Amino acid sequence: MEKIKVEHVTKIFGKHINAAMKLVEQKKSKTEILKETGATIGVYDANFTVNEGEIFVIMGLSGSGKSTLIRLLNRLIDPTNGNIYIDGQNISKLNKKELRKIRRDKMSMVFQNFGLFPHRTILQNTEYGLEIKGVPKEERRLKAEKALDNAGLLPYKDQYPSQLSGGMQQRVGLARALANDPDILLMDEAFSALDPLIRKEMQDELLDLQQRMKKTIVFITHDLNEALRIGDRIALMKDGEIIQIGTGEEILTNPANDYVRSFTEDVDRSKVLTVENAMIRPVSINVEADGPKVALQLMREEKVSVILAVDKQRNFKGYITANDALEASKRGERHLHGILRNDMQTVPPDTLIQDVLGPMSDSPTPIAVVENGKLLGVLIRGVVIETLSSSNGNGGVDDE
Repeated sequence: MEKIKVEHVTKIFGKHINAAMKLVEQKKSKTEILKETGATIGVYDANFTVNEGEIFVIMGLSGSGKSTLIRLLNRLIDPTNGNIYIDGQNISKLNKKELRKIRRDKMSMVFQNFGLFPHRTILQNTEYGLEIKGVPKEERRLKAEKALDNAGLLPYKDQYPSQLSGGMQQRVGLARALANDPDILLMDEAFSALDPLIRKEMQDELLDLQQRMKKTIVFITHDLNEALRIGDRIALMKDGEIIQIGTGEEILTNPANDYVRSFTEDVDRSKVLTVENAMIRPVSINVEADGPKVALQLMREEKVSVILAVDKQRNFKGYITANDALEASKRGERHLHGILRNDMQTVPPDTLIQDVLGPMSDSPTPIAVVENGKLLGVLIRGVVIETLSSSNGNGGVDDE
């Protein structure tokens, strides 16, 4: 279900805005517009939707427009052109009173610098948004304590921000945002100021919270690894323009242009790509209809020493080796059940490649990719390595 819709949104800073807007409509570049008008394009004709319960990451380098874009979503700054819809309501047209209600009831924002009041306790900081909304004292205390408890911070409720580490302060900021129980959480470089280890812990915590609370989250970052780790989908920006939107796998395997390709070239693909990208068509045999001679014939044709076994519905049943098939054929056996082996490891198609690299190196057989009992493909070391090393993530390599 669509939660946020951004439609032809442009933000222009400086003078000669109307002239600059005309050049945007003519598809002139940000550099050309600056040269001709002196106006700076913050966001250039942005179009995207965010689904309910999704973590949508907007990323790019400094000056790409990502922080401007997130501030447009709650109208901390107003768009020069275009429309922004929240639950189908065009917030671009709301007056100040209506906009305050949307911000209080539907959105919360978490910034990079924590934004905690040093003279307030952790509990009082967490209560702040509820206090602004006019929630009665006892009710807001209970809601704030629940939010702190969810973040593992309840024992620290009477301490002050200066008594907590940076990571814990950011957890308070996140708890404060969630205490309002917003539909939408806007996070602007929320973890960028943290040390790498604490940052990873906060990413894990955000994913855990999302698993439980199912918020719609728009997350801003300049770190591609962070985007790939937490994002359901990623919008990559450059010069105020959205260059590509897709899942991490889509962006890695099908970059829209050379800029995206160069942006992603140093990423550890094994941490993002799933086995579905590396599996190949399995050589298989029907255990209900075929015998050892057919198995041997197929292995000779395909130049393999192991063949996977399925039933008529393509349910995975195990595998057969060339030696076993040869011995069964010599004995005159006509069925495969007596030589069927079932110790081959199986994984679902959404398994990360990094999670099968170890087991694959230790396994004497390939790994079967199985979903709901059905055989989808097979993983072979050479193909997986080729997939990870390929510049475009292509895993379409013939079985050897």
